[in-house]
Amino acid sequence: MSLFNQPLNVINVGIAMFSDDLKKQSVPVTQLDWTPPGQGNLAVVNALDAIAAPELAEKVAAANKLAVERIIQSQPVLVGYDQAINVVPGMTRNTILHAGPPVAWENMCGAMKGAVTGALVFEGLAANIDEAVQLAASGEIIFSPCHEHDCVGSMAGVTSASMFMHIVENKTYGNRAYTNLSEQMAKILRMGANDQSVIDRLIWMRDVLGPMLRDAMKLAGEIDLRLMLAQALHMGDECHNRNNAGTTLLIQALTPWIIQTHFTVAQQKEVFDFVASSDYFSGPTWMAMCKAAMDAAHGIEYSTVVTTMARNGVEFGLRVSGLPGQWFTGPAQQVIGPMFAGYKPADSGLDIGDSAITETYGIGGFAMATAPAIVALVGGTVDEAIDFSRQMREITLGENPNVTIPLLSFMGIPTAIDITRVGDSGILPVINTAIAHKDAGIGMIGAGIVHPPFECFEKALLAFGERYSF
Repeated sequence: MSLFNQPLNVINVGIAMFSDDLKKQSVPVTQLDWTPPGQGNLAVVNALDAIAAPELAEKVAAANKLAVERIIQSQPVLVGYDQAINVVPGMTRNTILHAGPPVAWENMCGAMKGAVTGALVFEGLAANIDEAVQLAASGEIIFSPCHEHDCVGSMAGVTSASMFMHIVENKTYGNRAYTNLSEQMAKILRMGANDQSVIDRLIWMRDVLGPMLRDAMKLAGEIDLRLMLAQALHMGDECHNRNNAGTTLLIQALTPWIIQTHFTVAQQKEVFDFVASSDYFSGPTWMAMCKAAMDAAHGIEYSTVVTTMARNGVEFGLRVSGLPGQWFTGPAQQVIGPMFAGYKPADSGLDIGDSAITETYGIGGFAMATAPAIVALVGGTVDEAIDFSRQMREITLGENPNVTIPLLSFMGIPTAIDITRVGDSGILPVINTAIAHKDAGIGMIGAGIVHPPFECFEKALLAFGERYSF
């Protein structure tokens, strides 16, 4: 009984509500976040045990060592720009690529439907949005995930034949990755907006911006993106939602070549004004860079490394190196963060976009310690931003020494998410992202933080165990 006659110092394991009650009673308490392995699912626990068995564990460790090596050794460089129809594998005039795992037209969210119909009007396949809706539902349009065509697409991810693409080559392993150009921010196609102002901007990008960048890169040859990314992080970006430094560095590298193209000074000024309108100009560049690196680590037998995280506004999807050709999905989550004036959480669509390829590589939410100012956009505190970078090291297999975080003693960015570490710890990858309105035609209404559903990792672990051990 003497216990009750002295001050208590409590460590609470698990459910936070107990520590909250103690705090209200002014009792000192330390909250230890903990969940049982596999979140208590016995089948997942059995899969984790099987993967940890000595004979299989040795093969997994060797495969994962190779996957980490391929990610770290990848040297993605920007080598050009061209229209999707000319460079993207499998692209046709009636193909529309989209973000996330596969989704049929009738199941698409509002923002993605808005982007699809806008793209069909932009391509001249439909005269107006109403006609585009009918065409999209007719079966005549081929819908396919960007990731299955060596591409990534921001937010709705919608990519059509005439859009200009970044061409990023992995010099170490020879593979290429693609993504379309930034429309900048707010009322844009990738956020589901599709009125005439959006179409007009896409036409200008097709006729002026894209060709100018294409011709400039023919003169430049290549731009080392990994080096530029490292510089941008040291200058305060995390290169998913904060791109102030990255955009400055990219346009600085492009400018000497842009001014040597045949375009008029007035047209060049239009391009520079466009880039200056938002720091997001380099955002897609980093996505293609990360895609090129992660694809080099995909398809390694026995590897438990996550090579893709992507969302379509309905489902969140993972791909795992040792399980090629498969998507592991769960319900897309609501993004939690500040909303623009006049909007409330009920207006927001669910998590969407391929831009989580940045976190899959180790930047974005994983590198928020490099960009404390990001909390003004996505919410939270500076301490939380730093803690996210530390915490992500617990579910990754290594650090990338080529891209470092100064605030954490130049620690390399957390590299190679491991499905077994997520399954064991219950710690989920953190993603910072924009929020699109739930309805078509409106656009961006906020930004915030989101995590994948554990269900994705649960399915991946069960599939891995079934393939390699059971």
